[in-house]
Amino acid sequence: MSATGDMNEVLARYVVACPDGVNRVRYRAWQSEPRDRTILNDYVRLLQEQLPSLLPKSERMVFWINLYNAVTLQVVLENYPIKSIREIRSHTLDPRGLIGPWFERRVTVEGRKLSLYEIENAILRKEFGEPRIHYAINCASDGCPNLRPAVWSGDDLEHDLEAAAQEFVGSRRGAWLDAAGRPHLSRIFKWYGRDFKAEGGVAAHLARLASPATRSKLAAPDPSLRHAYDWSLNDAEPQPAEATA
Repeated sequence: MSATGDMNEVLARYVVACPDGVNRVRYRAWQSEPRDRTILNDYVRLLQEQLPSLLPKSERMVFWINLYNAVTLQVVLENYPIKSIREIRSHTLDPRGLIGPWFERRVTVEGRKLSLYEIENAILRKEFGEPRIHYAINCASDGCPNLRPAVWSGDDLEHDLEAAAQEFVGSRRGAWLDAAGRPHLSRIFKWYGRDFKAEGGVAAHLARLASPATRSKLAAPDPSLRHAYDWSLNDAEPQPAEATA
């Protein structure tokens, strides 16, 4: 079987669709299986041996999405058990004091050493101008768009990006109303608002994808609007409290 096929099998084994709509990962089980950790590590190694600059645009985008997601899984498995990915610190400190593992240059592609931060911001956001990449990359958190139980493919990328956008915006992590009818948005739309300019801005993007009730609330400025993001690890089988204390 190919490295992609092996990786798909592993993802299907450990990524679990939970009743609340969040795809979570069985990190504890994965960490305890050396063969499956080797499959992940080999997949990352093989991606680093490729030449994405020679790929068509859709395949190139998929390459970077898959590399980002696979390296994020590596980081979590190396440091598990944790309650949030933000507990992990980069060996290379970000000059702005940001926390998390995103700034360590862990991979080398075409001779270029890269961190997760650089893959997301210097490559995916800068080179492709596609706001829906935020629904494809996963930062191992409950507030993040779902990690797919398979690697991304360029075969039907437009359909898959649109499906991921609809899923996230329609969830109680994307754009939703609370019991009192107050609107809430993911902080993704605050952090990366400028990425949606090509669609007319965040408001226009959400007007296309949100539920009618949420769309109505978002149509006019609302002082009660809140932005939220849950950094809890997307863990399908968290350690008991006493084991992580």
